[in-house]
Amino acid sequence: MFQSFAAESSTETGAVRLAALRALMAIEGLAAYIVPQTDAHQGEYLAPRDARLAWLTGFTGSAGFAIVLARKAGVFVDGRYRVQVRTEVDTAAFTPVHWPETKPADWLAEHVPNGGRVGFDPWLHSQKQIAELEAALEGHGLVLWPTRNLVDAIWADQPGTVLAPASIHPIEYAGEASSAKRARLAEALRGAGHKAAVLTLTDSIAWLLNIRGADIAHNPVVQAFAVLHDTGQLTLFAAAAKFSPDVLEHFGPEVRLRPFAAFAPALRGLVGPVRVDPASVPRQVVLEFDEAGVEVAFADDPCILPKACKNPVELAGARAAHRRDGAAMVEFLAWLDAEAPKGGLTEIEVVRRLEGLRAATNALREIAFDTICGAGANGAIVHYRVSEASNARVVPGEILLVDSGGQYADGTTDITRTLPVGPPREDARAPYTRVLQGLIAMTRARFPRGVAGRDIEALARFPLWLAGQDYDHGTGHGVGSYLCVHEGPARLSRLSEVPLQPGMILSNEPGYYREGAFGIRIENLMVVVEAAALEGADARAMLAFETLTLVPIDTRLIVAEMLTGPERDWLNAYHARVLAEIGPRVSPEALRWLVDACAGV
Repeated sequence: MFQSFAAESSTETGAVRLAALRALMAIEGLAAYIVPQTDAHQGEYLAPRDARLAWLTGFTGSAGFAIVLARKAGVFVDGRYRVQVRTEVDTAAFTPVHWPETKPADWLAEHVPNGGRVGFDPWLHSQKQIAELEAALEGHGLVLWPTRNLVDAIWADQPGTVLAPASIHPIEYAGEASSAKRARLAEALRGAGHKAAVLTLTDSIAWLLNIRGADIAHNPVVQAFAVLHDTGQLTLFAAAAKFSPDVLEHFGPEVRLRPFAAFAPALRGLVGPVRVDPASVPRQVVLEFDEAGVEVAFADDPCILPKACKNPVELAGARAAHRRDGAAMVEFLAWLDAEAPKGGLTEIEVVRRLEGLRAATNALREIAFDTICGAGANGAIVHYRVSEASNARVVPGEILLVDSGGQYADGTTDITRTLPVGPPREDARAPYTRVLQGLIAMTRARFPRGVAGRDIEALARFPLWLAGQDYDHGTGHGVGSYLCVHEGPARLSRLSEVPLQPGMILSNEPGYYREGAFGIRIENLMVVVEAAALEGADARAMLAFETLTLVPIDTRLIVAEMLTGPERDWLNAYHARVLAEIGPRVSPEALRWLVDACAGV
């Protein structure tokens, strides 16, 4: 359940493994080979056997890819990982490349000779990724070449397939029967003239079938593929050993279970048009259809939007999960505030204490992700994962960033708090206040229906921009209902064009990071709701956010005179709500701490 603190990679193995891959590339006649950080389900979090990028390069971040050439190997990472990648890879063998500023097609065109073949495993790249890369390479004389997985071919001790048991996600938490979901989506397929839809996202399949699993650490999903027919019947392709008689009975007669190996042949026998999502379906699926002459209809995964818009039962569960999680967090923060200034804690001890307090709720199924606990300079590594090798002491006078979450049967939580250890560090106070102002601005936003994350994301950045500061990650991601902590399709990001809709749960997490010094991030989860009516307002439908997270925001780093009246009012009202809802749920010692933490600013 809990995270391991063993080092997941080493800079010492990269050069040897790179040489083995290059030798195989030469045999295959490839000038380049792409190694993505994903699996056949386009998952961000991976089973051990699918962690090919980490095995080859040492880079363990959740996003990125490598392009290996005969004499050069680039590891492409975005702004979240530019500090981390330099600590994890052998920079004598691998060159960190800033992405998306540097496009892979431009990099390939610059470094690969005309006529060179660029190899890729078509099961690990989506149709959209390959189509876009093909278009960008047009005119450069390079050829994208589907091939077997070359990393698997040289990975002698590659872990085996996980066969964790699936479980039923009961109606009391799901709020809608699987049969009703399948009927609803089948009706939409018929309306669009589609005979079937291919599902490859593991959380879509888990949501549709009302099941959960343990194939991926911290993400309660089952690795599977599925085909949903316009009749509401569904064929599930997965290892039979995962499904008990109770789960098979839960499926009912309209769900047929077949082995993984039957998936590709079954695609060739479908009658089109078959709906596939180019953003998530493996390129190999489209190749199978093309070779069999099956008509393809490119459209969004039919589960992705219904899954994101939580129903009333799921929202009630989310609120309950956040009250429970909020109480555990308050117990943790009260303990931390008493112990950290003594100078005896390490990052690992902090993580273990938090895990234990969540487990003490007797409702925790899993942590939602490896806790990010960064003391001092480690806080500036956006997705820092503490290991026994990196474990730092929590030193008085520094800043501690803790980003964590829990998986409960009724909801998934994700919260970040940034805390001074002892006397507040003066140079962190102004940026901390700006980050808080950004969080408050996003929380208070009202916006018309049809507005997407990209349209309002700047609200969270504006206070930092005024000071010439910014952060290199999105402001918010979607969150599942006892599913993946990162869930599409909506985000608070300049890249997100998906209109926000009621029932969507999103994180709100602006930050600021000073390399070598500290990191600041404040994160609450929010749900999109219908906005309350305002006197004198236009007659137009408006939406707003309801905050789900109920944990005090540390006030000791705030420069109070920087806050406006409405910002101060929001913070005081939030803390009054936290005290009222969480106070009755905590120990007397934690309650005394909570009263002080929720005092007015």
